[in-house]
Amino acid sequence: MEIAGCPIPEDRLYDLEHFVWARAEAERPEVYTLGLVAPFAAFIGPVASIAYRPLAPSLAAGRSLGLIETARFTGAVRLPFDAAVLEVNGELPAHPRWLNDDPYGRGWVARVRPTGPRPPPGLESAERIRDRLAAWIERGHVRCWPQTPDRKMFEIGVECSAILAQLNDELARQPAGTALLLVTDDPTAPIEMERWSDQTGHALLAKRHDENLFEFLVRKEERPVPRIPRRG
Repeated sequence: MEIAGCPIPEDRLYDLEHFVWARAEAERPEVYTLGLVAPFAAFIGPVASIAYRPLAPSLAAGRSLGLIETARFTGAVRLPFDAAVLEVNGELPAHPRWLNDDPYGRGWVARVRPTGPRPPPGLESAERIRDRLAAWIERGHVRCWPQTPDRKMFEIGVECSAILAQLNDELARQPAGTALLLVTDDPTAPIEMERWSDQTGHALLAKRHDENLFEFLVRKEERPVPRIPRRG
């Protein structure tokens, strides 16, 4: 399922109060893997760090598993139900952006065993939270992207040829893997950006059209392979 472009997998349950998902493991159904909901990860921005609290024999619902920090947010990842923490994602502190870019996969936060009723109370299906989450996304003007933008360019009232020259200059200054969000009102941009990606070999990861604005998420590739020759 997607809500306003944000993925909400239907194979897990959700605690919308704490923006956490929980999924029972197939081979160990008494153990749940936990992580952040993608719209919340998009809302807080690129995660700079996550610091786990020491493992405890048992924690109550709402207690902190760890602290996450972004440029505009500092807050806890909280347990959705009473549980014993069995394991935390030891790779996550070295790769905090997985919380943004792969929140349902490599960005998992912890594995826990409920200490209260089973199934744990307070969890809801994707279908049950759909309308409330959609309203929250709309209020917060949340945008989910396949990779969290590292940089943004707003080019309003500028012709696409000039925009592409500035885009090339900006990417030349950035390391490989950088994701850049370009926002423009040029009506030729959808065609020109597809051509730009083919000519440069850099990825056009996603595009959106919102009223008179066009949004494009591009990524600088380490070894770009152009698919068509440049003009001129």
